[in-house]
Amino acid sequence: MIFFLIVFIYFIFQNYLIGAFKSPCNIKVTFSDSKTRKQASIKKENGQTAMVYLFQSQETIAGEVSIEPFHGKKVEHVGVKIELLGQIELYFDRGNFYDFTSLVRELDVPGEIFERKAYPFEFSTVEMPYESYNGVNVRLRYILKVTISRNYVSNIVESQEFCVRNYSPSPTINNSIKMEVGIEDCLHIEFEYNKSKYHLKDVIIGKIYFLLVRIKIKNMELEIRRRESTGSGPNTYVETETLAKFELMDGAPVRGESIPIRLFLSPYELTPTYRNINNKYSVKYYLNLVLVDEEDRRYFKQQEITVFRLLESK
Repeated sequence: MIFFLIVFIYFIFQNYLIGAFKSPCNIKVTFSDSKTRKQASIKKENGQTAMVYLFQSQETIAGEVSIEPFHGKKVEHVGVKIELLGQIELYFDRGNFYDFTSLVRELDVPGEIFERKAYPFEFSTVEMPYESYNGVNVRLRYILKVTISRNYVSNIVESQEFCVRNYSPSPTINNSIKMEVGIEDCLHIEFEYNKSKYHLKDVIIGKIYFLLVRIKIKNMELEIRRRESTGSGPNTYVETETLAKFELMDGAPVRGESIPIRLFLSPYELTPTYRNINNKYSVKYYLNLVLVDEEDRRYFKQQEITVFRLLESK
């Protein structure tokens, strides 16, 4: 008898815990222009991708929050609010978000919700200066966060992520890159890129001219590298990724030979150049010219370029 009583109390207590921690309602955030608004693919923490709605800075973000209690339940609360948050998470400090944008709209005063209830919301001309980004050591995200505040039990929270991309006009000044590099009395080359600033769908056009060749070169390639810097001081983390390798030449060049360069950027997952975003991180891009001789020794020259999102590509 005592055994059955203990089992009964255990199941009662277990059901109480499940009820205490399980959300008693369904929360859904819908954008007012969801039928016409464009979507973009973002990478989640688990490495998978998801489609979310796309915005840019100074746009109005409006829609509706619906709260629907599950059958037979009611939701007692001390207030309902929605927040628009711009957050940066550094992976060496995972779980701590730095809010650089925080806007709040109160949706409801304390009370009870017995059936589906809809709350309109609007954030007008929101300043969202930074783009969404998911890198090696840092993540920048924008979310709409709905909170149902409750007494004695935990709050009910639901988040809806969206993507921000900002566009730039073509720069008025875009100088070409010209440099001479080499090894004394062994190798002397001159290379040229047509521009120093490129949009995400641009084409890198240039040439390499051999002025002196006294080593046996086996091949030559051009790499696109992305360098992500996070943190500051002793807690600075730098990660360099090689996003593309493009073979320019296979075989030994001779003095006076000219090799053309034509590299399309659109096939690669580039972002714009980000410089000191909220004093938390930077993302820079480099063109790395690599020569390999017959003894597999590597000679390289790296040159920074600026990448931007062209206004016309919106």
